[in-house]
Formats: sequence, structure tokens, C-alpha cells
Amino acid sequence: MKAIDLHVHSNYSDGSLSPKEIVDLAVSKGLSAIALTDHDTVDGLDEIIEYADSLPQEKKLEVIPGIEYSTEYNGRDVHIVGLFIDYKAPVFTEYLDKFKKSRDIRNHKLCANLKQAGMDISYEALVAEYPDAVITRAHYASFLMDKGYVKSRTEAFDRYLGDHTKYFVHREKITQGEVIEVTLQAGGIPVLAHPTLYKLGKEQLDILFSTLKQQGLMAVETIYSTYNSREERQIKELAKKYSLLWSGGSDFHGANKPGLELGTGYGKLFVPEDILDKLKEARKD
Repeated sequence: MKAIDLHVHSNYSDGSLSPKEIVDLAVSKGLSAIALTDHDTVDGLDEIIEYADSLPQEKKLEVIPGIEYSTEYNGRDVHIVGLFIDYKAPVFTEYLDKFKKSRDIRNHKLCANLKQAGMDISYEALVAEYPDAVITRAHYASFLMDKGYVKSRTEAFDRYLGDHTKYFVHREKITQGEVIEVTLQAGGIPVLAHPTLYKLGKEQLDILFSTLKQQGLMAVETIYSTYNSREERQIKELAKKYSLLWSGGSDFHGANKPGLELGTGYGKLFVPEDILDKLKEARKD
């Protein structure tokens, strides 16, 4: 059985590779399907789908249109992936415009906070440094490293960009419920991304699953690059408890996540293609 990867980022958000480069890499690795899930943008989808469709039959790769939304949950950043979205549907494009405006407002405020801390930074400078990309915290970290304000990405997040630092600015509250709803309205499947990364206790994680299931969540990433065997077992048990489909992916970002490879994560990741078959079946129901 071939592998798939349903969580991938390009340089349209905070990845380092173009959509075409991602397709070529996926083909070279023998993957049967990938989902492009850039942060809060679908700008790379036309490019990646058109290029994949142009390949000869022996190099065919299925590309699932997707997105990764950043939402707020009890003061934490929680991500929802939307798979199979009709990304040109008016209900989706109108919502995404609102979403982007909220991110822009947050970015201006965050730049102002960092400037008050003595850094020569502005939102305009970030956009000029990373044109055509949705500006994320990963871009801030790279910018601060390049300017010599921090020595590593870890330091950037620990001191300036983490959820609980005094400089970070949360966006206008974007809830999981609203992005789940718009994903469903656009014909997609909403997926809870990498739930172990939110550092919730066992009880709170159960509450999160219960809440999102009631709001229409259909799937969860049961296979992910950073899970250990205990974490994977825990998420699969919660998926069973709440009748959620499985999804999985590497969260590939190219050079921006060193050592994390497309399809195989940190070396042991394997997302079987029958997971995709079950997601497709759910769309028909």
C-alpha cells in the first residue's frame, strides 16, 4: 500500500518549497496523494492542482485542496485542517477574506509590540521580505534571526512569539465552530490537527474532542510526525470514542522544519492510502 500526506505547507504560507516543487518531491517519494494545507490561504491550490494534472500518467499524483486555519481555544492556538474544500465557493472565499483581515490586524499589533521592545521591524518590512506569503509566526522567527535579535527559532518563540509571552497578540477570536461550519458549507471535511501539541491534560483534551464533535468535526490527525506510540494510541482511542475519521500527515515545511520530510516525517511516519478512501466515502454520505 502506498503512502499519502494530508498535511503539507508551501511557500504560499510558511513552507520553503513552491507547490510545483512539492509535487515533484511527492512523485519522487512514490506518494499517491497529498493535501496542500497552507495556513489561512488557498493561493497555491490552482498552481499545485494544474501542475499535478499536467504530469504524465506514470507520475500521476492526487492533490486534495486544503487549508489550515488558526483558531483560538481557551487562550491557545488550535488548528483545524479543511480537506476537499471547494475553495472557489462564495461562502468560503467571503469567510477567508474576513479571516485574512483578522490576521493582518494581529500582525500590525505584534510588530508594534516588538518595535517597542527595541527591534527594527514593521509589517511592511515582513511583507517585503516574504512576498506572496501569508505572514505567520515562523516568518517573524526567521526575521528576528536574520536581524540578530535571537539565535534560534526556539528563542524567538520563548521570548517573543509564544502564546503566553507579553509581546504576542492573539487575533480577534476565530472559533473552531465557525471554521468547521464554513468547511462543511464548502463541501469539505474538517480535521482537528495535531491535538497533542496543544499540551492539554487528558480531561481537557477529551472536552476539546467532545466540543468539536458537537460542532461538526469529522476527523482528527491520528498519525502525525511528532507522535510517540503512546500519543498515537491516545488520539486513536479518542477518535473511536467520538466516531471521528482518521487523517494524518507530516506537517511538511521544507527547510523551515529541518529533518522533517514529506511523507515520512522524522523517518517513521506512514499514512496509508486507505485513510483517504474512508475520507472520500464520508463525503458521499
